[in-house]
Amino acid sequence: MRRLAGRTLPLYRQEKILARYGGSITRTTMANWLIRLSLQLQPLINLMADHQRAGHIMNADETRIQVLKELSKAIHSDKYMWVTLGGPPGQPAVLFHYDPSRGKEVPLRLFEGFSGYLQTDGYASYSAVCKQEGITQVGCFDHVRRKFTDAKKGEAKPGKKVNNSKVSKADVALAKIRKLYAIEEGVRGAPAAEKLARRQQESKPLLDDLHQWLQKNITRLVPDSLTHKAMSYALNQWPKLVVYCEDGDLNISNAAAENAIRPFTIGRKNWLFADTPNGARASAIFYSLIESAKANGLEPFEYLNHILKELPYAETVEKLEQLLPWAVKASQE
Repeated sequence: MRRLAGRTLPLYRQEKILARYGGSITRTTMANWLIRLSLQLQPLINLMADHQRAGHIMNADETRIQVLKELSKAIHSDKYMWVTLGGPPGQPAVLFHYDPSRGKEVPLRLFEGFSGYLQTDGYASYSAVCKQEGITQVGCFDHVRRKFTDAKKGEAKPGKKVNNSKVSKADVALAKIRKLYAIEEGVRGAPAAEKLARRQQESKPLLDDLHQWLQKNITRLVPDSLTHKAMSYALNQWPKLVVYCEDGDLNISNAAAENAIRPFTIGRKNWLFADTPNGARASAIFYSLIESAKANGLEPFEYLNHILKELPYAETVEKLEQLLPWAVKASQE
């Protein structure tokens, strides 16, 4: 793929660039090349999926994708690209998965056989697989904070002079949440045992205080207000939100998955849609390899160049495993 300023150019733009130099390779031809190549790369993706389940923490998120020729759904209906992040410490695997559905059957398939912690946003479809597999679900305080931030902005009356001396309940909630994030900033980069100790000693009392405050004040608000909705969300998610204090390897938010899926959402602004489900699945494979390379400190183009040269000679599982990002990284050290 041709790159510009670190970004992969959409095929339709590459087609135009080639045409300016007298080339006649169409975007359809290039798309078919990539789809056929993705089938050869599938064994690496399968190994990476097994590798993810070998860790004790996974993160997940999903975003919309338009796929024009998805027979099971209308052209303009929402289809989804899911992302999972996990693996043993120091060996992260980032995997993208296309599915036209956002239903619970997708997480049931993606996390079958996994045991440990699964961190997500508050989307209910993840709960079914956690119950079935005995997975401990971890919530995301970033989503709670955003809801209170939106409440603070949304409930400011248009045209009315802001009284900076008046503290709203959204302000109070945000101040309490900031204290939790300040602790996390203080333990950034610390060993897991130190994080756990600090959270048990400092974060848990703050969480207990926030929980009691939410329970006390939610009854004092109009049910349809934005602040009431933010409080309801926090209380409904509460058992999941406090889990991060159980393990020093966990995080207060699901930012890891959101950061992993961001390159896809940014790239989507350039290429807009996938033509076929096969194209969407191929995109998922290439995004998986590129983002996993980046997560392991590899330059994506060099990593893809390496595995494409070596893949024809990887005739055993052991040889395929040597092409996984963390193995390639280790061989360079």
